[in-house]
Amino acid sequence: MSSLQALLGDKLQEKVGEKESLATESLVGEGRYVGLYFSAHWCPPCRGFTPKLADFYREFKATEKGKNFEIIFVSSDRDQASFDEYYGEMPWLALPYPDRDRKAKLSKKFKVQGIPTFVILDASTGKLITKDGRLRVSEDPKAESFPWHPKPLSEILQGKLLRRNGESTEEVDVSTLAGRPVGLYFSAHWCPPCRSFTPVLAKTYQKIKDENKDFEIIFASSDRAEESFNDYFKTMPWLALPYEDPRKKTLSQMYGIAGIPTLIIVENLETGKIITKDGRGAVGADPDGKEFPWIPKPLNMLEQQYAGTLNEETSVILFTDGSDKGMEDAKQALQPIADASHAKTAEKGEDPDLFFFYAGEDEIVDSLRDFASLEDRDPLLVILDIPDQKIYVCPEEEVTQEVAKDFVEKYQAGSLEPKALRG
Repeated sequence: MSSLQALLGDKLQEKVGEKESLATESLVGEGRYVGLYFSAHWCPPCRGFTPKLADFYREFKATEKGKNFEIIFVSSDRDQASFDEYYGEMPWLALPYPDRDRKAKLSKKFKVQGIPTFVILDASTGKLITKDGRLRVSEDPKAESFPWHPKPLSEILQGKLLRRNGESTEEVDVSTLAGRPVGLYFSAHWCPPCRSFTPVLAKTYQKIKDENKDFEIIFASSDRAEESFNDYFKTMPWLALPYEDPRKKTLSQMYGIAGIPTLIIVENLETGKIITKDGRGAVGADPDGKEFPWIPKPLNMLEQQYAGTLNEETSVILFTDGSDKGMEDAKQALQPIADASHAKTAEKGEDPDLFFFYAGEDEIVDSLRDFASLEDRDPLLVILDIPDQKIYVCPEEEVTQEVAKDFVEKYQAGSLEPKALRG
């Protein structure tokens, strides 16, 4: 079975109200591409974008390059009738509407947080090329740069950066950063959490530099006035993009920046490989930079810094009584499973689909137990899926490695019954 078939199932719908279907496998091949169009009739921006996408599709399909491209509608409509009406306006394929479980998995896999979203995949591997298909259609309606592979970070940042030199600034060429880890710091003077975090980050930055470790930060400003940018940049010992530099907008779109402050750590500008998107949390947990560059571990103790992960990802959590023995038993139960899961996704070049934690005594642990209305027993193994508002609770009172492995495998097979989260 191909990766694309595993993602989309055996058959795709071709015509509304008819039983005609197309084998997913027929779309697979070297040099072929698939666009997943997440949309719904009830969504005004979707109804505005769909005719534009249809025009693009028809024109592109008429070209030689377009013959190797197909779009698949992944519906967020609320019923079959709405799906049928909306799909009637579309000239492409669709994921069959009754396959709601697969639709939910696709939305989760590609982290679809709003619609319309247009995702481009390599049909031969099923791997993501870009989640910014909607933007690319608007910017490149003739598909001259299709399939819109993201530019290397080194190319996006090509040009001059700024560095403070006393009361003045000097230009630095981005090529001087070659080969070293880089932090992309999205921030602004008008943002109170940013102004609180910046001095903390500056101390950590200096400690890392004092250890003679290769590292640089680039400030990408969201300031609304150049004077504010200049005043704020004076407090920073690192580099910056010039005020209102167009590269900042490109970076924000590339990383889906939805709030500030955000600190993203990349391996280097040449690979652009993301080490962590939660550099802010990493700095908060390790202000001395001892674990820099903060490569994520397969298994972590649940602390406040992982609140964002809990809200955005599916997490396996083993609650304990907080004792040394309880914590050690939890690590022994989860570590091999977490390592195997981490290695599997890393081998595919994908983000983890499960995040593993053991929980002791911490404020976030108490809050989480209350939020999820969990029974007060230890150990307690759960799989928490806040994005889908579901939780899976293991009934076993003794949680061994075998019990944990079986529980996770049943979840992955879709054979566990979830409970709805109250929140």
